[in-house]
Amino acid sequence: MLRHSLPILFLLLTTTLRAEFKAGAAITDITPPKLPVLVNGGMLSRYVDKINTRVNARAIVATDGKTQIAIVVADSCMMSREVLDDAKKMAAAKTGIPADRMLISATHAHSTPASMGCLGTDPDPNYVPFLKEKLVEAIAAAQAAMVPARIGFAKADAAEFTALRQWIRRPDRMVDDPFGNKSVRANMHAGRNLDDVTGEAGPEDPDLSLISIQTKGGKPLAVLANFSMHYFGDKDISADYFGLFSDGLKQRLDPQGSMVGMISHGCSGDIFRTDYRIPEKERPKTTIDEYANQLLDIAIKAYAGIKYDEQPTLAMAETRMNLKYRTPDKQRLEWAQRVVTEIGDRLAKTPTEVYAREQIILQERQQTEIVVQALRLGDIGIATTPNETYAITGLKIKAASPLKHTMVIELANGGDGYIPPPEMHAWGGYNTWAARSAGLEVNAEPKIANAAIAALERVAAKPRQEWKLSDGAAAKAVLALKPAAYWRLNEFTGPVAADASAHGKDAVYERDVAYYLEGPKSASFCADGEVNRAPHLVGARIRSRLPGLGSQYSLSLWFWNGMPNEGRDTSGWLVSRGHDQGLSVNGEHVGIGGKSGKSGNTGRLIFFSGTDEKSVVAGKTEIPRWQWQHLVLVRDKNKVRAYLNGTLELETESGMDAPKAPHEYFFGGRSDNDSNFEGRLDEIAVFDRALKAEEIAKLEVK
Repeated sequence: MLRHSLPILFLLLTTTLRAEFKAGAAITDITPPKLPVLVNGGMLSRYVDKINTRVNARAIVATDGKTQIAIVVADSCMMSREVLDDAKKMAAAKTGIPADRMLISATHAHSTPASMGCLGTDPDPNYVPFLKEKLVEAIAAAQAAMVPARIGFAKADAAEFTALRQWIRRPDRMVDDPFGNKSVRANMHAGRNLDDVTGEAGPEDPDLSLISIQTKGGKPLAVLANFSMHYFGDKDISADYFGLFSDGLKQRLDPQGSMVGMISHGCSGDIFRTDYRIPEKERPKTTIDEYANQLLDIAIKAYAGIKYDEQPTLAMAETRMNLKYRTPDKQRLEWAQRVVTEIGDRLAKTPTEVYAREQIILQERQQTEIVVQALRLGDIGIATTPNETYAITGLKIKAASPLKHTMVIELANGGDGYIPPPEMHAWGGYNTWAARSAGLEVNAEPKIANAAIAALERVAAKPRQEWKLSDGAAAKAVLALKPAAYWRLNEFTGPVAADASAHGKDAVYERDVAYYLEGPKSASFCADGEVNRAPHLVGARIRSRLPGLGSQYSLSLWFWNGMPNEGRDTSGWLVSRGHDQGLSVNGEHVGIGGKSGKSGNTGRLIFFSGTDEKSVVAGKTEIPRWQWQHLVLVRDKNKVRAYLNGTLELETESGMDAPKAPHEYFFGGRSDNDSNFEGRLDEIAVFDRALKAEEIAKLEVK
């Protein structure tokens, strides 16, 4: 008898260990039943008494037989952790799904009812309890709809539908903050006037990602999309483009059925739909419906190629941690108290009054608890942040993820404000002004990003990936010439600029650098469709020490000038070579001429050596702003040649004998001068010899 029961027992154990994957989806109307309703997303408080489109909560519940999870995306500007913790507790009591196995996020539509206080708007007291109940209803309905299912992933490039909205202002065009200080070096939408700015403050994330859930027979159950674009902007109560896109998914994939389409908010803190690089007259005038439909076209094309996992397993991890607020110092607190006293019982009417009130709130709270999560659905990962997170942070998390596919959902499980990378706090701007909308400690971004990556490691049971940009043909050509040092400058953050050669001569980024922007010639410097990356220097420099270089050396670098040619006396210094002490005044300097100096120098390469700036030698070509250029500088004893994009641009003699051990190289500035470079540098290689013409030709990228 026992012998005959063993195959049956084995079959039962196998079935138990490989329980069937099930999933269900539901949509619940969360449009406010009572009008008018408070709406946040603006600086000041406002009521809205009209409904343009319904707003909804869309939910997915899935289980692999061991772990059950819920994912909810609600049409809301943002929802506080306290509100969501209450809703999760209520949902757990009703469904049995543990509260820490629930992800609830906001789309960030700026035309939805206020469920949390932010800047000048308080939460609507009638709407908050209604929203909690509807979130519970959505989770319970999705659970009740679960059927045997399968899951798949797709990703498409939707770069033309997203763009950077944070731009770096020129050093001579800084503006005031609400506290009366001229501190704003970067700000949202500063690119409206291109004459005021030097370039974008970060990269964009063009990925439109899709998680598709179908029945075993291939009937659509749900599609969860993820995209990084802040919001489009609509009137009255509206789900914005998020609602149009979600409804459009259903209409295109399952018009007669019950499929639920949904789109979550990717890392969009510094992202908007307007590409300020394109002159206003040349920008297409797109309506919200056109925008949603064109984005849907890309999604549907990607959806058609999805391959499905019939038996995925699930895992979920949650981290809660306390972060400090940036509270006011004594002087600012006293100022805020005076302003708030003058306001009295009325609402704030100006940004100054709003930020004064926010100082009092931060001072009272001191710190807050935040929630970070990671989910795994087969080989698909989802990481979350409770913030308005910059695109570069989402890219960091995805690059480090140990899973094959990863999306990052922001404003999930809370609404804890902007988290710029630490280096950006020094530049001021709306996203850094201390308030509940941007009040977390300076190091919040790396702490949250690391928590998300660590959570992905736990659910994947694998370590994070070590990220490295690939070497394309152009990068290999540089390495083949055996440089003394080669800095590809593709870091997500500083201070180390890694040497890609075998010599270990790492350089150092000085402060005020925007990282990971698009660099030159991606198809040549990278492989497999990767984007080449470059830093944008915000009046900063890259410093290196290269002992042993004598009177014969060469360097190759790419530069992208952000300043207008007549914006200041010297447009910017590209490279300086100095003495042991780093005093480059007696060194050799290459830059771009500005409005001062000899006639004809403006916008052209300039070179001088020694201490006499009057002995400047200028090139022949005026260098256009915001275009990548390639410089090769060759010193062959006292002879100096500079090549611009492969063509000899200037030839002269150095008026200075090269010191025996000039350790210091500065890229993007001089140690004795305030005309540091404003723009991007990339692919810097230094050679310990004077390159020959045929070697220089190998460095050119067509």
